[in-house]
Formats: sequence, C-alpha cells, structure tokens
Amino acid sequence: MRKTLIVTNDFPPRPGGIQAFLHSMAVRLDPQQVVVYTSSWRGDPEQGGTTVEFDADQPFPVIRDRANLLLPTPAVRRRATALLRAHGCTGVWFGAVAPLGAIAPALRAAGAERIVATTHGHEAAWAQLPGARRLLRRVGESTDVITYLGEYTRSRIARALTAEAAARMVQLTPGVDEKTFHPDSGGSSLRAAMGLTDRPVVVCVSRLVPRKGQDTLIRAMPRVLAAEPEAVLLVVGGGPYREDLERLAAKVGVTASVRFTGPVPWEDLPAHFGAGDVFAMPCRTRAGGLDVEGLGIVYLEASATGLPVLAGDSGGAPDAVVEGETGWVVRGGEETAPQETADRLITLLRDPELRRRMGERGRAWIEERWRWDSLVEQLRELLD
Repeated sequence: MRKTLIVTNDFPPRPGGIQAFLHSMAVRLDPQQVVVYTSSWRGDPEQGGTTVEFDADQPFPVIRDRANLLLPTPAVRRRATALLRAHGCTGVWFGAVAPLGAIAPALRAAGAERIVATTHGHEAAWAQLPGARRLLRRVGESTDVITYLGEYTRSRIARALTAEAAARMVQLTPGVDEKTFHPDSGGSSLRAAMGLTDRPVVVCVSRLVPRKGQDTLIRAMPRVLAAEPEAVLLVVGGGPYREDLERLAAKVGVTASVRFTGPVPWEDLPAHFGAGDVFAMPCRTRAGGLDVEGLGIVYLEASATGLPVLAGDSGGAPDAVVEGETGWVVRGGEETAPQETADRLITLLRDPELRRRMGERGRAWIEERWRWDSLVEQLRELLD
C-alpha cells in the first residue's frame, strides 16, 4: 500500500464511534505506511485520559495540531502539505469528508496521487444545506473517492455531487472486532456484580442525546413492567441528556427499574453489552432530517455479542439489522414508538428461544459481513 497521510479531527483518545472506526482501520494497516495528522484533545471530564500516552502506544506517528479543531485554514493546509512531503506520502485519507476535504487540492499539488474522503452519515443531512452542498461538491471534484455507509447515505450525499463524482462513490462501512465483542465477553459477571442475575435486562449502549431514543425506552418501560415486573433498563454511556432522562424516569414512575452507568471505558463495553438479554436503541431522525443516524455500530456490536437488537428507523440504522432475523426495526419518530418498542421488547423477553435464535443469527452475520479484516482490505484497495 502507498504511504498515506490520515488527516482527521476524529481520532482517539477523543471518544466516539467515528474515532473508533478510524483507529480500528489505521491500526490494521501497515504501520510503516501510515502517518496521522489530527487535532489536540485535552480530555473530557467524563472520560479522562490524555493524548500523550495514547500517541506513544501507536505503531505509527501521530502528529497533533495545537488546535482542538482542525479547519481548512491556510495554517492547517501548510502543515498538512509539509507533513505529506516530509514523510514521503503519496496517499491521503480524510477521516471525514468535511470540512478538511477542502484542502485536497493543496495536497494534490504537493504530491498526493490518491485521495480518499470518508462520510459517516451526518453528511446526508449537510447535503440539504446550500453552503454544505457546495463544500461537498468541491470535495467530490478534488478527491478520487468519497465513501458512504449504505444506500440511505449514498443517495442523499450523491445529490450534492457532480454525476462524475457520484459515480466514483464506494461503500466503506465500520466493522466489528468479533474477538472483542462475543457472547462470552464477561456479561454474566458484570450482571451479577450489579445484582441483575435473575432479572430480565434491556441494555442500551450509546451517548445520551435525544436522537438515540433512550427516552422512548423509558416511556416504554411501564408497559414492559406490566408484563415483566422484574425487567430492568440498563442505560450505558454519558452525555448531556442524562438529567432529562432521569427526570423522565421519575415522571413515568420507573426510576427503580432504570440503571444509569455513566461513561464506561472502551475495554469494558463488551461486558456491558453482554449484561443484557436484549439490545435496544430506537433512534429517530430529528431537526427536519438534519440530525440522523448514519448506521449505528452499536447494533452490530450487540449482534456480535449474541443479543437480538431493536433499532430505530433513522437514516441508515436499518442497514445494521436483518429484519426479523437479527432483530427488528421500530418507527422511532412516531408517537406510537414507545408502545411499538414495548411490544417488541416484551416478545423478546418472554421468549428465550427467539432471543437465542436471533442472537446466533446476528453473530453469524457479523462474521460473514462485518469483520474488520475484510473491510480494511477494501480501504487498502481504495488507497492504492
């Protein structure tokens, strides 16, 4: 593979799904052929950690800009081109198509022979905004490939591109480390430690923001508890929506049946998935289509762990479910979403054989379709 400069704002230890995706891809490439140029990160009070130790542990150079957000300014353009030349890179991978894809022409002039820019889902919303549409169009003209997650995001992003650039789009999805997320990931021990061994557990692992649908799960709990009085909703993750969710749980009278873990270190996530009987995140599209789910890697991680999944119908989230086989998709944005969600959860909690069958099918699907090794090979081919 050609030596490649990865230019991105999204890189660990900054938490997030995009960050995990880029890092998982990068560490599976030839470390002698990778250089990362990214923003600084001073730590999240909820997450802790610093970049110094993390960067030192990487098998490739990680160059941090002083800014905590890289924008396509002249200074960033100059530094990126200098790094490209200094490290002898002839390939560029933009971890996100915008805004940094705007410096693609400068990198091309500096010697980049192959430029790939990745989209993650929110670009489907940006494609509706005039200014963002123009930026996406320019990036499409100055790169060799723009990647997409699924048909939902492809169709919407393509509208902002020229016909030629749209024809060059290639699917590139996140993957799942099936050796990390698996049915024996420590869920039983964690469940026992939390006093949940003999209780039905619905688990949701995600950042706490309105789009993800934790509020729908809480509104569904009275109906679930009427059928399964010992059921527990385990909400894993941190975020600005937590206080609202806690108030909602109190308002609908289910505080005793909802557990909030707060932020969880990445290495502990597999056990938290495994602590559930069912995974549910009934995400919904918000803000007139501007706040939308690109795919939902958590659904795939849950399937790898052997859990049936309940997804919302926002954006590309249905692409992470084989309807009726690995789980179900509910209409997350509808007024009836709590009732539909509750009915599906009750069906799953009452039927161990159905849970087993869906969980096994989900695990097999991950091994067939979503393994990192095969997805990284796609990236290598794109960069070459």
